[in-house]
Amino acid sequence: MADEVDVDVVVVGGGPTGLMLAAELGLLGVRPAVLERLAESSREPRANGLVGQVVQALDRRGLYESLSGSPGPPRPNNAFFTFAGLPVDLSGLPESPVYTVAVPQHRIVEVLTARALESGADIRIGHEVTGLTQRDDRVELEIAGPAGPYRLTARYAVGADGAHSVTRKLCGIGFPGITYDRSVSRHAHVSVPAEYVGPEGLRVPGVGVVAPFLPRRTDRGSFNWAPLPGRPPLVATVEWEPVQGDEPMSLTEMAASIGRVLGAEVPVAAPEGAGPFVLRRLTGGNTRVAERFRDGRVFLIGDAAHVYASGGGPGLNSGLQDAINLGWKLAAQLAGTAPEGLLDSYAAERTAAARRTLVYAQAQSALLEPGGDVDALRAVFGELLQDQGAVQRVADLIAGSDLRYDIAGAAGHPLVGTHARDLALSTPAGPLRLGELTRGGRPLLLDLTRTATAAKSAAGWSARVDVVTGSAQPPADPGFTAALIRPDSYVAWATSAPAPARTDIAELRAAGGRWFGVG
Repeated sequence: MADEVDVDVVVVGGGPTGLMLAAELGLLGVRPAVLERLAESSREPRANGLVGQVVQALDRRGLYESLSGSPGPPRPNNAFFTFAGLPVDLSGLPESPVYTVAVPQHRIVEVLTARALESGADIRIGHEVTGLTQRDDRVELEIAGPAGPYRLTARYAVGADGAHSVTRKLCGIGFPGITYDRSVSRHAHVSVPAEYVGPEGLRVPGVGVVAPFLPRRTDRGSFNWAPLPGRPPLVATVEWEPVQGDEPMSLTEMAASIGRVLGAEVPVAAPEGAGPFVLRRLTGGNTRVAERFRDGRVFLIGDAAHVYASGGGPGLNSGLQDAINLGWKLAAQLAGTAPEGLLDSYAAERTAAARRTLVYAQAQSALLEPGGDVDALRAVFGELLQDQGAVQRVADLIAGSDLRYDIAGAAGHPLVGTHARDLALSTPAGPLRLGELTRGGRPLLLDLTRTATAAKSAAGWSARVDVVTGSAQPPADPGFTAALIRPDSYVAWATSAPAPARTDIAELRAAGGRWFGVG
């Protein structure tokens, strides 16, 4: 008989991705232990917000309003965004995939901590993993805690412990990639004289107006002006030929860097308020993807699995989606309902996502390099962005919505393997959004046909799959008449037939068996 374990899942790391996983597991009745080595949560400002598909994913769990401070569902950015400092005009797209929410990382941690605790997670502050041994049926972890060292055993362990992941290193998983050491970036929250600020952007004498959120690139580097709502404006520089001292970062250094990049002075002073405020210098950066995301009973998510030296926060955006992908699969495995190979699909799917994000990050890095050849490349790329088809492709890349999972056994319909977009629905329970039907983290069969053929065929699935009938509210076109949607909102099966045929129902049952052990 196998030795008893202390907990089903140990999550190593109490940052956003670890907390998100804990919350996802808690939705489905799993009470993980979360080990955070820091004695108290860091207030150091890091991420400034979330971009793309992850915003919708968080709405699917009822977290968007807490994070944004705004009522109602998220709205797409229909104006403009940037790619490698080039403007991307989203206004001509029929439906922009670029969602954004401006929220500092410490607030993300607060919201996700509250959700994880609500869900029953055991969050242990000041506990650091020092050793890890895998057995056939469990993982044994050596931990240094505030009261001394101890051992903890779990059925599974998940490394969410950042770019320098101890979990990854203890499992001997390589972290290949590229280190960039040819530039220095500086970021600071500041205040500037009122006459420098206008609705069109930052007015710099001798330079002109620097538009908000659109980096100004020069032959010496780049400068960015980011007047984030509810916070002091954030300024940032990247210098190609690093000028760096050993002294701590200061506003004087920030001002000097701006002067070198723009060739003009911008008076900057300390921001008003209590903070926390950004005042940071970074040398180079890393773009890396772990050799594997699973090692036996140990999984990697977030920065432990991938890091990117690129704007737009792709590491955090994709890390939260790692957690959402893994959570329901681990819960099903622990409940004994997981079909064969379900846990393996985590590594396959999220490795594909990480490598796609790698392309995104490296393309931006290349387009931001100095030199006349890059100037020419940017000019051509800028011309291409006048074409709506090219804008759509780049917008999908920014949002992460260009990713399509290779979902076996359900090929054919164009929506299979894609992330289901939100829909306004009329249901027997009243008007609801698809985003509201996914709050419990369970699979969903949504039947919008008049015959409810798909729903009737799944009459025995209710223990594992939520079955909802209804219709899409005009003018929405869902692109399907019935769809089986996984807990991470990816479409596992779909049909556009007014009344699903026998072959459609056979494919539905196969997909139900493949992903949820029903059918």
